[in-house]
Amino acid sequence: MTTGTLDGTRTGTVDATKELAAFLRTRRERLDPTDAGLPGRRRSRRTPGLRREEVAELAGISVDYVVRLEQARGLRPSADVVEALARALRLAPDERAYLYGLARQRPRTAEGPATAAEPSLDRLVADLSPLPAMLMNRRYDILARNREMAGLLPDLDALPPSRRNAMWLCLVHPGMREFYVDRERVVRAGVAHLRAAWAAHPEDAALSGLIAECIAHDDEFARLWDGGDVKADGRGLKEMRHPDAGVIAVHFETLRPVHDPEQLLVVHRPADDESRAALERLSAR
Repeated sequence: MTTGTLDGTRTGTVDATKELAAFLRTRRERLDPTDAGLPGRRRSRRTPGLRREEVAELAGISVDYVVRLEQARGLRPSADVVEALARALRLAPDERAYLYGLARQRPRTAEGPATAAEPSLDRLVADLSPLPAMLMNRRYDILARNREMAGLLPDLDALPPSRRNAMWLCLVHPGMREFYVDRERVVRAGVAHLRAAWAAHPEDAALSGLIAECIAHDDEFARLWDGGDVKADGRGLKEMRHPDAGVIAVHFETLRPVHDPEQLLVVHRPADDESRAALERLSAR
């Protein structure tokens, strides 16, 4: 059974070098010189888009390097070169991400994480009721939660926005120290996520500060951080000792919005009838 046609050959795998070459050619040929700030050309010219020389000039690389990339001659451009080509070719965000993927590089960004939920995601979190749901950024800052989630996490509304962080609540907030029945597993998953986020964004001072605070306040976090674990749980079972409703068991699922995969939408479902009844009582309050 065939799975697709790439570069005229039916194959079950993608040749990233050839796809990179084809992608650069098509993006170069579609770009009008005036869009790139270059003088227009006579209509008699048959070659569409930009010349390779013009792409090289805009990207600050050699013409020979552009030629070899477009001829699929086995080059693996650095992240700096990929970013320069993305700017020169006026790539849209999705195209830029695709180019980075073909080059097996990680996009570099100085942008901080979202600090507030977009209205559409805020409405989605609310519409997930009666299932407890919340939206977090890469630091585990809670950007949005519905009524059921606010009831499930005690004291959340009483905290200032700067302290509405799921990791800080679990490790530092006095009322949450014994909240999770299997606390080590919860902390281990949080450590793995924060370590991956920290490695991808070493410039994020707030994230580094959160990690330093957690290491200083919690020996378990410090021990797990030193272990170097990067395998996070995106789904599973959690048991919580709620001060008013007793032990509540929930299945959780973590989803990522396509437009910002660093955000985390976490949805909880009751694991048994007793937990469902407890969540209904909390929601009614």
